[in-house]
Amino acid sequence: MLFPRPTTSGTVTNAYLRFVSGHGVNLVFDFVKEMPMHETKLVLDFSSLLGALFFTWVVLQLFPVLLTSLVYEKQQNLRIMMKMHGLGDGPYWLISYAYFLFISSSYMLCFVVFGSVIGLKFFTLNDYTIQFVFYFMYINLQIVFAFLGATFFSNVKTATGLVCHLSVLSPFLLECLIHAHNWNFLITVIGQICVFGSGLLGGYLFQLFVEDTSFPRTGIIFMEMIPGFSLYRGLYEFSQYSLTGSRVGTDGMLWKDVKDSKNGMKEILIIMFVEWIVVLIASYYIDQMISVGSGEEKYPLFFLQKFCKRTSPSLQKPGLHRQGSNNFIQMEEPDVSQERDKVEKLLLGHNTSHSIICNNLKKLYPGKDGNPDKFAVKGLSLALPQGECFGMLGPNGAGKTSFISMMIGLIKPTSGTVFVQDMDIRTDMKKIYTSMGVCPQHDLLWETLTGREHLLFYGRLKNLKGSALIQGVEESLKSVNLFHGGVGDIKAGKYSGGMKRRLSVAISLIGDPKVVYMDEPSTGLDPASRSNLWSVVKCAKKDRAIILTTHSMEEAEVLCDRLGIFVDGSFQCIGNPKELKARYGGCYVFTVTTSSTQEKEVENFVRQLSPSANKIYHLSGTQKFELPKEDIRISDVFLAVENAKKKLKIHAWGLAGTTLEDVFVKVAGGAQAFNVLS
Repeated sequence: MLFPRPTTSGTVTNAYLRFVSGHGVNLVFDFVKEMPMHETKLVLDFSSLLGALFFTWVVLQLFPVLLTSLVYEKQQNLRIMMKMHGLGDGPYWLISYAYFLFISSSYMLCFVVFGSVIGLKFFTLNDYTIQFVFYFMYINLQIVFAFLGATFFSNVKTATGLVCHLSVLSPFLLECLIHAHNWNFLITVIGQICVFGSGLLGGYLFQLFVEDTSFPRTGIIFMEMIPGFSLYRGLYEFSQYSLTGSRVGTDGMLWKDVKDSKNGMKEILIIMFVEWIVVLIASYYIDQMISVGSGEEKYPLFFLQKFCKRTSPSLQKPGLHRQGSNNFIQMEEPDVSQERDKVEKLLLGHNTSHSIICNNLKKLYPGKDGNPDKFAVKGLSLALPQGECFGMLGPNGAGKTSFISMMIGLIKPTSGTVFVQDMDIRTDMKKIYTSMGVCPQHDLLWETLTGREHLLFYGRLKNLKGSALIQGVEESLKSVNLFHGGVGDIKAGKYSGGMKRRLSVAISLIGDPKVVYMDEPSTGLDPASRSNLWSVVKCAKKDRAIILTTHSMEEAEVLCDRLGIFVDGSFQCIGNPKELKARYGGCYVFTVTTSSTQEKEVENFVRQLSPSANKIYHLSGTQKFELPKEDIRISDVFLAVENAKKKLKIHAWGLAGTTLEDVFVKVAGGAQAFNVLS
């Protein structure tokens, strides 16, 4: 390669020669030529220059995934469902942690291997064992921070509140909040803001402090306690060593370099290890303390309970539990009082034939904003033997949900208790979960799992193994018509509403639980599927106790051996369907439809049939009357109607016995009217 003639150098050289040798010497300087050398290419390793910022974003991409997964299980009440089928908090944390660690480790392995394969100096020059220790420490720290963040999310409201605060910093997030209907997406966006925010602050703020030798080192250490900054600092050190090594032809960071006082890797590893342990313990403690989708709250020093001596609740003094309950029991119906007496005798006799014994169970919700306290359950006593299906009927707000929530351990009773298989819900709820099945009102399923996988999972929670597990799953699928045609191997997200309902019932019965709670099990089913499901429930109740809540009188009459009508926190009556209809239905219901101009004549006609007739319905010519059975004979009614057709224009008429729905309306309406007057 030839370069232009250097004029200045030539002039200076000629001046020197004339000074030394005289004017006869002159240097002709036409050009300068480069010395021969090997041909090379310009190589610029962008991974070393931009790796700290770019790789921070890459590694942090896992955080929103972990956070969304944990919040989703709480938001969809899947964690509660798992807990009610026997999965304790400890195993849940262990399994979830192991799964997240596997996912994170696989992700980081691909990250390092891919970078090494394409020859990035960031990976190839730095010692792989240092990289392994650093990434392993950080992914564990990221997992425990995901658990910590998930403890403060219970549903979309809490997520929305945080989104609103972050939206001040991000107009894009505010737009998402206005238009988005997928709340999991919003939680993901929150995580992504943390990801990009950590990278940007690390790249443009934290790096300045690191490179500024005048900035106090303690200040940097405090900043490194933020996981995103500690990640950035470690990647920054890797990038600096790899950049230097690529320039001078040496290795990047080695273990001996970690001890260098100018190297921040040692303090980063120490900080991440300490934070990992501290945040792990804090996350588990807060999760146990805050009742956010995981069940019952615990006392602040719950971890010391195992070191304290605990006395077992006495079963021999039920009378003590009745103190303060006179206001609730003095107006009880005889059948309700008999049930209460039965419970007390069972407790005194240590009877083990009854699967469920509720002893004077109460739930009081404190008043708020000046409102009085509210008794949701008022001294309920109930005894259920094995093989009985007990139905709870009641209007909305009667207290059924509070009662069931206490039974399954989601809330604590104010007083009283329940014994399930001789175990007290106050002290032995973990043991009770292993022998309990639950079919909730709303289907709590994983959209990405098949019906078979759901049953395999819950079957294992019920201690089914090997061939017993496989056989139990197949029998469950067949019993609810989800076996043939490969339906059981289709993801639950593609199931219809009725198929999901049948799967929920199958989950509640797998593993032979001794106590099952079903909340409107046939909701959304077609008549054929409903009839089949009822057959499954009737067959299943032979060796277990079932408590069923429903608004379908037909379902209650078909499935339940006994019924209790529950109004305003207490039972108004208890008995089997036939007994209740006989007790409260001593009348025929006579319905007549005529023109509206003949309503008075129809009423006079009915009074002639039965002077004690009571009109219970009247609308646009259609009237309903209760006729006491002792006043009339069915044949007389038919004959009287045929004669009345000569004078009245009767469009339709009917005579029916009292239905269970009539009994429910009569009992519930009378109880509510009494409560209002009192």
